[in-house]
Amino acid sequence: MDARPTAERREFASAVRALLAAENPVALVRGLREPGADRATPALWKALAEAGVFGLAISPEYGGSGGSLQDLAVFYTEAGRALCPTTVHSTVVAALAIDRLGPPAAKAEWLAPLTSGSVRGTTALWGARDAAVVAPVLRADPAGAGRWRLTGTADYVADADVADLIVVSAAAGERTLLFVADPRATGVTMEPLAMAGGHAAFTLRFDGATAGDALGEVAPTGLRRVANAAVALGSLDLVGVGEAVLERTVDYTKLRHQFDRPIASFQAAQHLVANMHIALAAARLAAHSAVFWLARGRTATRETAIARMHAATAARLVTLDAHQLHGGMGYVTETDLHLWTERARLGSTLGGGADVAAGWLEESMENNDEC
Repeated sequence: MDARPTAERREFASAVRALLAAENPVALVRGLREPGADRATPALWKALAEAGVFGLAISPEYGGSGGSLQDLAVFYTEAGRALCPTTVHSTVVAALAIDRLGPPAAKAEWLAPLTSGSVRGTTALWGARDAAVVAPVLRADPAGAGRWRLTGTADYVADADVADLIVVSAAAGERTLLFVADPRATGVTMEPLAMAGGHAAFTLRFDGATAGDALGEVAPTGLRRVANAAVALGSLDLVGVGEAVLERTVDYTKLRHQFDRPIASFQAAQHLVANMHIALAAARLAAHSAVFWLARGRTATRETAIARMHAATAARLVTLDAHQLHGGMGYVTETDLHLWTERARLGSTLGGGADVAAGWLEESMENNDEC
């Protein structure tokens, strides 16, 4: 694996960074935390759709740009830097799930609206506390005429309030079926959960809600592969968060003076910054390694576990040390540092933190899974 980005990906990263700087300024990030804020972010959404972000890893046959997960990894890193709303991530993962798990007919029906940005999506396919848990949480019963009734509870469904569809799995006897469900259909109730960092997640209760034809039967390995892709990409979001925090911190240490010297000149501060850089470099390499193998059709549980362990650990270290170097100012919410800290804390928890990922690694090694 060559970890160096290609010239094309460097150019793409620069273009995405410029787009997000223009359409997703810190003022918008703060505004989305206010009660009644428009979480649809229409201007940002339109710009991302025109840039082809939602279809980066989708075939042109279904409205995508024909790129790979590695191209999507570039976007996720820049999204973390800019604190791009997670509604974007939710739609990207919904499209990935349909593309990787659905039959051609389902791809033809759903992917073009998702990749064009005209439809927003989310998923309920794996555990929010442990992405290795891919057992279906819903039950599907035949309702006649090719329709099904869904029953059960899906917890911690991200961004369901703005989603037009939700990709869910449901048990039908011994089979696990994939469905595209309407989160506002009759028989579905949505309860908001208290979340940090402006994140929105919901408990969705299905009480005989009607769904159309199943997209097909899915195997646990297929679900796990998509879950691993979401975790690996999320790890790069954390890397982007860390990069932004490190840059802000270095700039601040050059400006803040003690004893008539910038604090950047003191060895204690330099050691903290060096440790931040080293942790991020390790997390970046581990996450790109996981994405590299996932893009080649591997389940890559071992690599994904290592990526999450490094990224979650780095996110915690970088943000805590950044607050220390910012002094008391870093803890005042009128400054912006806490916005990245909260994103880091949330992103390193959902789907499983470093301790949970260590369990994935242990299980993978015990089972002698593919490396």
